[in-house]
Amino acid sequence: MAVIGVTPAQDEKGNITINQDYLDSVTRAGAVPILLPLIEDEQAQDALLALVDGLLLTGGPDVAPALYGEETLPCCGEISAKRDAVEISLFRKALKIGMPVLGICRGIQVMNVALGGTLYQDIAQQLPGAARHTCYDTPRDKVHEVTVIENTILHRLTGLSRFSVNSRHHQGIRKLGKGLVPAAYTGDGLIEAVDLPEARFVTAVQWHPESLGDRYAEAQAIFHAFAEACRA
Repeated sequence: MAVIGVTPAQDEKGNITINQDYLDSVTRAGAVPILLPLIEDEQAQDALLALVDGLLLTGGPDVAPALYGEETLPCCGEISAKRDAVEISLFRKALKIGMPVLGICRGIQVMNVALGGTLYQDIAQQLPGAARHTCYDTPRDKVHEVTVIENTILHRLTGLSRFSVNSRHHQGIRKLGKGLVPAAYTGDGLIEAVDLPEARFVTAVQWHPESLGDRYAEAQAIFHAFAEACRA
């Protein structure tokens, strides 16, 4: 069975936390999830990645704007500098060794910033005419549609050109990072999914398929494809 390293959140007291939905979705895909500690030591990170077959970057607080050359605006939310540093480092290391990577919500933003891209610090304020993406009170409900680009990982694994998703974010991709290509958009033009074609398997989505995978095949298909890539 493939072993997938899952990045956790860290609360204000320093406690490590994780939404069970991530672990359940990985398990349903026939893989074994293990939580990766937020350790900044490079050698320790190398050792951790040697234990797993894939890297799952999960949702959480905002990525620090300083990492993409901007001042932090009042509309920016909570930041975790330690998690930023660890996840960006793990992602770059995973790329170097050809490890499959899946990013979810914050994960897509971490990947984009790690590759030189930028973010909307707040979609509602910085993207005119934006849809409502901050549907935190309906984590398990579909709230808007995405249009999937042909010949992307998402299109191949779902076979769909359009489907509806949940939405629990206030930030999103503004300028794409180097090598990334869009895989899905919302009607307001926001990039909702990306691929890194030059990599073995690197894909990310802005919504939360882990909260939909127990009921919707297209959501769980993302984890099945990821786990299969990790087993290859």
